[in-house]
Amino acid sequence: MKTMTTRRKLAIATWRAPREGNIYGRLALDTEQVQRYLSWLSETTGTKVTLTAFVGACVARGLAATPTLNGRIFLGRYIPHSTVAVSFLVALEDGGDLGKVKVDRADEAGPQGIAEALRAGAGTLRKGKDEAFNKSKGVIRMLPTWLLRPMLRWVGWLGSCGGFSIPALGVEPYPFGTAIVTSVGMLGIDEGLVPPTPFAHVPLYVCVGNERRVPTEWHGEIALRPQVVITATIDHRFIDGFQLGTLARLMRELFANPWAFSGLEGPPDALEAPAPEISAEAAHA
Repeated sequence: MKTMTTRRKLAIATWRAPREGNIYGRLALDTEQVQRYLSWLSETTGTKVTLTAFVGACVARGLAATPTLNGRIFLGRYIPHSTVAVSFLVALEDGGDLGKVKVDRADEAGPQGIAEALRAGAGTLRKGKDEAFNKSKGVIRMLPTWLLRPMLRWVGWLGSCGGFSIPALGVEPYPFGTAIVTSVGMLGIDEGLVPPTPFAHVPLYVCVGNERRVPTEWHGEIALRPQVVITATIDHRFIDGFQLGTLARLMRELFANPWAFSGLEGPPDALEAPAPEISAEAAHA
């Protein structure tokens, strides 16, 4: 594996000692209903939807519900976005590099639509057919890190804050949308916090941890439950405690009733747990 990958060059060129304040949040959520819903989606639509895609759909709904978070800061002013776009990080070259897939109108796509967009975008990246990514990667490979730092600062500001397109560098308007979602669960890591990427200029970073069974309180008793930890890194300029609470509450509601994404109030009848059998002796007791 190459030691000086494009991902590492980007990290070196953009790293600096923290100066901005960020808000960090953590949610531990039960995944029983989510896994039932994802299995049902797979059986009824033929589309495999991952937990990361589902979390991305929840984040998109949350952004739509908190318009003061779904926006950008340009020339000292907050400007809301007219739609919700969320980016997902994709591992390339056996983890030696990273790409991103941006899903536009993610709040309307739902888990299935996001999963389909992710599969298509990741396939394009891994086949080397993403023109914008190839252009930006070529520039990163060519320039030394000391030149990359100022270039990324200005290009990031123009694209992510100003909404300008720079085709020669593979930069589209608002290339990362409003949020970046990534997963460390696939690496077997229980939870992690995402450091802000300076040139992305997004207010929200979400990290999905490893799903596992943990002892927790459930209906007044201690039980082993399937659970995932989701963490968020949030730019404090965009949000206050009340809005953060709104986002967390919506996440909890969607994890408790993921069927709402399909317009259902709960699991279809076929998925309802069967009633316990009653013996003849008990029935006549």
